[in-house]
Amino acid sequence: MSQNADDAEEYGVLRSKRNATRYQILVEIAERQPAVNQQEIADAIGITAQAVSDYLQDLIEHDYVEKHGRGRYEVTKEGVDWLISKTDSLREFVQHVSADVIGQVEVETAMATTDVDEGEMVSLTMQDGVLRAVSGDTGNATAVAVTSASAGEDVGITNFEGVVDYDLGTVTVVAIPKVQDGGSSAADPDRLTEMAADHDLVAVAGVEARAAAEDAALEPDIRFGSASAVQEAAAKGLDVVLLVATDQLSGHTDELREQNVSYEVVDVAEE
Repeated sequence: MSQNADDAEEYGVLRSKRNATRYQILVEIAERQPAVNQQEIADAIGITAQAVSDYLQDLIEHDYVEKHGRGRYEVTKEGVDWLISKTDSLREFVQHVSADVIGQVEVETAMATTDVDEGEMVSLTMQDGVLRAVSGDTGNATAVAVTSASAGEDVGITNFEGVVDYDLGTVTVVAIPKVQDGGSSAADPDRLTEMAADHDLVAVAGVEARAAAEDAALEPDIRFGSASAVQEAAAKGLDVVLLVATDQLSGHTDELREQNVSYEVVDVAEE
């Protein structure tokens, strides 16, 4: 291998157009070998068939590819080793971009509880299911404000450090029978009213559940998309009472289990 080739390779696949093209062609050969159609490779990576032919000759000269006859090529052990080394480099680069670059510029939104100036350090808390930012860096979780905001306004934040300290919410699931099994009339409205008073949100799923809520004079906070909405509310620290028709019960409890949300199923049958 020439010194120029060695010098180019040390900069990595993404820093050399030549190496990037060699990498793509080797991958295409490996996928198609031994019968390799140069035009198909050209179409796949966006270069001319003549360019593919030139690169193939180069790869053969560097012992990355062997030619076994007209239109028949195979990636050598040396070629495979080169692909692996460049793939490892790409993987490290992607991890760097994901963790050190994108992670640093990711912007979230919080509610300012005090006036906040752009560029200021803020402390983060979770209150009423809303991420909140207060001026100063005295909290367990901090970030940097990328916008200015007055108290009560939304503020952009980035460069997060630490962990927001709060307890996950819980879900109390009340199964409401299908209408043919008694429907909403089987639920004790007084019990439902008491339970709702001890929770942050009321959610319903199914007509029987909505009817049971109306019987108890409850206005649901969540009516649609309840399976995802309930688990998200609990994940943000809110306690939810979920009235759910029995035919939809498993879909909701499965979602809660998958998201590791604590829940219990209770009976509020009319006595």
